[in-house]
Amino acid sequence: MIKSIDLINPAAIDLSHEEVQRYSRHLIMPEVGMAGQKKIKAASILLIGAGGLGSPLAMYLAAAGVGRLGLVDYDVVDYTNLQRQIVHGTSDVGRLKLESARDRILDINPHVRVDTYEVPLTSENALQILEPYDIIIDGTDNFPTRYLTNDACVLLGKPNVYGSIFRFEGQASVFYAQEGPCYRCLFPEPPPPGLVPSCAEGGVLGILPGTIGVIQATEAIKLILGQGKPLIGRLLLYDALDMTFDEVRLRKNPDCPVCGTDPTLTELIDYEQFCGVPAHDHSLYLADQVEGIGVPQITPLELKMRLNQGDDLIIVDVREAHEWDISNLESLGAILIPQGQVIERMGELDTAREIIVQCRTGARSAAVVSELQKHGFKKLFNLDGGINRWALEVDASLPVY
Repeated sequence: MIKSIDLINPAAIDLSHEEVQRYSRHLIMPEVGMAGQKKIKAASILLIGAGGLGSPLAMYLAAAGVGRLGLVDYDVVDYTNLQRQIVHGTSDVGRLKLESARDRILDINPHVRVDTYEVPLTSENALQILEPYDIIIDGTDNFPTRYLTNDACVLLGKPNVYGSIFRFEGQASVFYAQEGPCYRCLFPEPPPPGLVPSCAEGGVLGILPGTIGVIQATEAIKLILGQGKPLIGRLLLYDALDMTFDEVRLRKNPDCPVCGTDPTLTELIDYEQFCGVPAHDHSLYLADQVEGIGVPQITPLELKMRLNQGDDLIIVDVREAHEWDISNLESLGAILIPQGQVIERMGELDTAREIIVQCRTGARSAAVVSELQKHGFKKLFNLDGGINRWALEVDASLPVY
């Protein structure tokens, strides 16, 4: 057990009769009691992201009585969010996530102060946004923002409650440089661009962020109360398919550039450049367009025009078979060669014909185009925005996923 984080005079906090009744199941626990509930009310927590992880975090922390919650997000609710982002409902589609989440939080607990920041978190604004809060919770899904959040927390001396999710697996830890290692101690360098697919590309079990988000919320409350053994110096690994929890011990890296004994990183940097990928994406395919810079592109409308002209084109779909079942361009002659099989099957492709490579939103296909170029293919184009953009701009009978 470690000492609780420093709060602004929780002893001066009062609980109304209604709050005593609301939190009664906390108050009868000796580990919480009146003193602990006042600490919870005195605490402030910033949630970075109001999506899959941010949803259970916001709702459970509000229900627990955290006095001030900050939300950082600038996206709008989309139908693809509803499978896991339970703070939002069908009627919220098209609304700002911040508006939807704030309404739900205040419905759960009107005693909570909700601050909203409808901006991308960047090196220019991170320190200012994070500084007023006691605890920062990382609910993001991209590496630039994770490194940015970590470095800002280290510089400000704040605990960073970390969580990540992918398909059936999740991770959680507490990176608190004053007490243990930071995120950079575990991951000094980001993975090469394109090596780790996002949830948008690889998918995620809708229930998974509930499990990891609740673990993060639990860790935050433990830090506030100073109770139990937090996940400082420990990385919790969850496998939903096997229903197992494993733990990896983490050590502080004395040579860590941000929290080591002689830090070389003393201010925030350009994290998109550091990670080689964009951090912020307002559309279904904008980030993939950025990843595809330098690769020959063709838009869906341009492809449709060329097909209408009768041009001799090969459309190669590099998604997986289960994605092909969702939507495909088979009626236009598209063939399925999953990304992992392209190189071993490239003999099936006629180099004399123009080849259009296509995936869901353009990222995987751009990588395939680059790889085929290295093997001597010349007549290659990446379908900009993938089949989702085709569905939006050309053929509305196809679903967007």
